Amino acid sequence: MATATITKSPTKKSGGRFGVYGGRYVPETLMAALDELEQHYEKAKRDRSFQRRLDELLRTYAGRPTPLFFAQRLTKKLGGATIYLKREDLLHTGAHKINNCLGQVLLVERMGKHRVIAETGAGQHGVATATVCALMGFECVVYMGTEDMRRQELNVFRMRLLGAEVRGVDSGSRTLKDAINEAMRDWVTNVRTTHYLLGSVLGAHPYPTMVRDFHKVTGREARAQILRAEGKLPKVIIACVGGGSNSIGIFHEFIKDKKVQLVGVEAGGRGERLGDHAARFSGGSPGVLQGTYSYVLQDEAGQISATHSVSAGLDYPSIGPEHAWLKDTGRAEYVSASDKEALQACTALARTEGIIPALESAHAVAEVIKRAPKMKKSDVVIVNVSGRGDKDMGILRENLKLD
Repeated sequence: MATATITKSPTKKSGGRFGVYGGRYVPETLMAALDELEQHYEKAKRDRSFQRRLDELLRTYAGRPTPLFFAQRLTKKLGGATIYLKREDLLHTGAHKINNCLGQVLLVERMGKHRVIAETGAGQHGVATATVCALMGFECVVYMGTEDMRRQELNVFRMRLLGAEVRGVDSGSRTLKDAINEAMRDWVTNVRTTHYLLGSVLGAHPYPTMVRDFHKVTGREARAQILRAEGKLPKVIIACVGGGSNSIGIFHEFIKDKKVQLVGVEAGGRGERLGDHAARFSGGSPGVLQGTYSYVLQDEAGQISATHSVSAGLDYPSIGPEHAWLKDTGRAEYVSASDKEALQACTALARTEGIIPALESAHAVAEVIKRAPKMKKSDVVIVNVSGRGDKDMGILRENLKLD
């Protein structure tokens, strides 16, 4: 949705703001739907039966808790800090996305709606949405840029196998931003019967807060697990950042622990020129995109820039507003990893630990490869492996020459 066509509406009790970031910047036709969603979510948070049902599905259907794995051989190879991997890649559907999808689909049931739409980039959110809709018997439509459909053919087939309709988006850069535009147009048209199951900590309030809350389980588990394993909190937590759902999910439990460094890794792409990367904090500035105020990659005229990343899930020109607040307050550090570094990190983790991460997660692995050798052996690092690399085999075959 272009910034020229949006209208601003204040949120209740500043509930949609992280500092100056966040809020609601949407057409008036969506305000009632957002109010309805917020009201149902606030009630669900206080409803023990809702929480019990969600916890049960996370345990018996999604596969929580996920392990915290000591990466012994990678630790030895790098020769510095002790490295643990939070294995979100072991969840049903292959990524952290199922956490949020299960939570939102239970809200859809409470709201009495029967049709769910979603956007997807790498396809993992689309697969998770199609999965939970099949579980609940809801109609499902997933919007996906045709460039991402080409890059992620396997996930397109998985969604269709699960009964979802996948609608290709051939406008703009044909990636995640354009898929969100089409999903929002659909929502405006069908708002009474349809819920938009947004896949990251983006969009208008209450989505950034709600999606974060559904992913906080990752950080809660990681905190308890590392205390059992090491008897202390980690020195650093590293996670990749596209929209920012997996990273905020593991960061949130540690925000008050000032001695725990929080490091988000953006997509450095193929270069520093605007259009060659998706590093919002090093190349962007505050602005409004698709419902929220945050950092955005834009040119001098305020036009949204094209982006690039070898990983479809990080290929987006904005970032969740809570991340913008964490950056400005200095509570979290944001760096980037290039396409080349992510590909090398994927190979390194595969060959040291037998784990092939999603290319998104490989950006976080790339950062620990840089950082761990400079740290003490007594320091502990947790890397959030947000997804597995099955979906990326085509991209890996195109980009890697293996011995």
